[in-house]
Amino acid sequence: MIRDARYEQMSRGDLDKLQLERLKAMAAYVYDKSPFYQRAMKEKGVAPGDIQTLADITKLPFTSKLDFRDNYPFGLMAVSMDKVVRVHSSSGTTGKPVVAPYTQGDIDTWSDVMARTLATAGVTENDVLQNSYGYGLFTGGLGFHYGAERLGASVIPTGGGNTKRQILLLQDLGTSVITCTPSYSLILNETALDMGVDLRETKLRVGVFGAEPWSDQMRKDIESKMGISAINIYGLTEIIGPGVSTECPYQCGMHIAEDHFLAEIINPDTGKQLPYGEIGELVLTTLTKEAQPVLRFRTKDITSLNPEPCKCGRTHVRMSRITGRTDDMLVVKGVNVFPSQIESVLLDVEGVEPHYLIVVDRQQGFKSDYLEIWVEVSEDIFSDEMSKMEDLEDRLRSEMDSVLAISAKIKLVEPKTITRTEGKAKRVVDKSELPIL
Repeated sequence: MIRDARYEQMSRGDLDKLQLERLKAMAAYVYDKSPFYQRAMKEKGVAPGDIQTLADITKLPFTSKLDFRDNYPFGLMAVSMDKVVRVHSSSGTTGKPVVAPYTQGDIDTWSDVMARTLATAGVTENDVLQNSYGYGLFTGGLGFHYGAERLGASVIPTGGGNTKRQILLLQDLGTSVITCTPSYSLILNETALDMGVDLRETKLRVGVFGAEPWSDQMRKDIESKMGISAINIYGLTEIIGPGVSTECPYQCGMHIAEDHFLAEIINPDTGKQLPYGEIGELVLTTLTKEAQPVLRFRTKDITSLNPEPCKCGRTHVRMSRITGRTDDMLVVKGVNVFPSQIESVLLDVEGVEPHYLIVVDRQQGFKSDYLEIWVEVSEDIFSDEMSKMEDLEDRLRSEMDSVLAISAKIKLVEPKTITRTEGKAKRVVDKSELPIL
């Protein structure tokens, strides 16, 4: 279903005109209303009138997560506090949290883009949507909630946790759509099986998953185990929360809401803009945000952009699945590798469960000569003869070496050994943090 054809099916020429109009207005708005951006633009020697084409966006300053932390809590705001109706924030696990204020206009825009996101994923007003993203400061819970209500779907606001009760509600209330992290969907399925429930026999048909990186191999695993279409979404607290982009049922890239967010790909080392199709760091500019608009935010997420119209009829540019972040790249004996690449190799081997830990020695930052991967194996493999375990270990080690050109110690562990998390899954740990098994 295309919810807003006026924008979602714009020709590239009309979309470029709209983006330029909004970019010009945004440059003038932040220069006038945001002391932070006025300083940043003056330091770069650019004024709002210098933005005459979309290519002129490169004249504007970048924004980084560090800017949010250095100007915590409201140093990037462009409105007075009496205009703010809600405040969200990130977890702040690596420092001060990113604070995200919203005007009523921002909330309305967010509800609209989230309704569009869900419609793009295949959700309709006839669906019963169980929202298992965390409510509170995290943007996921309320973002999905308001979007689903705007779409007209029936919402069950379960939030995260209390998994057995979630299974009960899913059955009794006829849930057809589940929204949560991909790792939590596997916990739901695992718990359901322990309860004697096969989710493939329920009304569940679509899962809308995000907030953590996951591979196509994990998608296939989720879809086969739960009997659903697993849709990938993308968003950031700094930009709006969820709602920046989403897949359609064709699963061939995430459609960016280009009437609200202008996307670029840059070389992460030089900052130079790259053409469509090339892989680099995603940079986003908000075009309609009021409370805390953002110019050229460096997401650190690695992806590429495809401007070709999709089979679904949407014309907005599509971003490929995030392959990693510039700040979570591991350097193992001189080889650059992302956790998502390791996951892809692991889950391509039969007998492996989608639960794993990547163990590194971070005494030298992300550079390491030590890499160990803990992998859960299926019950059948674990309970079988030792030779099968040894064969599986050899295969995993060989695949890792041939596909990623890295050598790793493989440790096979029994089912349900690796700790499950209801929020974002933690995949990489320092060896000093390891539990003793």
